[in-house]
Amino acid sequence: MEFLERFIRLPLDQLPFFLVTILIAFTVHEFSHAYFANKFGDPTAKLLGRVTLNPVVHFDLLGVMLLVIAGFGWARPVPVNRANFEKPRLMGAIVSVVGPLSNLLLAIIGAIIYGMLFGSGVLGNIGNERVVTALMIFLPMFSVTNFFLFMFNLIPLPPLDGYRILEDVLPPSISRKLQGVEQWSIFVFLLILVIPPLQAVTIQPLYLFATDMYRDVVGLIIELYLK
Repeated sequence: MEFLERFIRLPLDQLPFFLVTILIAFTVHEFSHAYFANKFGDPTAKLLGRVTLNPVVHFDLLGVMLLVIAGFGWARPVPVNRANFEKPRLMGAIVSVVGPLSNLLLAIIGAIIYGMLFGSGVLGNIGNERVVTALMIFLPMFSVTNFFLFMFNLIPLPPLDGYRILEDVLPPSISRKLQGVEQWSIFVFLLILVIPPLQAVTIQPLYLFATDMYRDVVGLIIELYLK
């Protein structure tokens, strides 16, 4: 067990909760991209079987392994052919933004459920200590992780959704210039992920802000019960 803990960033007893969190977060995120792309007239994702909530078709094994071991990873990106859209730039931006928004929705739902369980006293009245412990670990982790993914995916660097949104909302002339430096932007993105000092001023503040967002929503729900 000690050998595994050296390589896995999370305590082993929390790993199952994290895997379930990522399973849901990644699946809903990629499904949202695929669903709206298909609705807007691009059948590419549907033909590949991606308009589904089956996590198997959305997961990348290496991406998940790296997420657990190194703290960063990825799901299988949904292929989108913007040429099939009636309004490629507008619809492309919407398809890109619904992924992060799905994580925001999941985060809020998780925080509301925890706030309701705590504020109503239900959590304190559950007789099974293991169930209480599981809920107290899973729901905060689920909510904070999804708040983080919402903000992280909006960073305007490839291959994140924020970059795709930026491409679609900027004037075409500027978008073409961005494509010329895209390969270098990817290196910047990777450096942010792997260099601790850069993480300290980019990734870590996002995580702290995600935690604050979670606490604010939970606090709001609890206040409603106390009134």
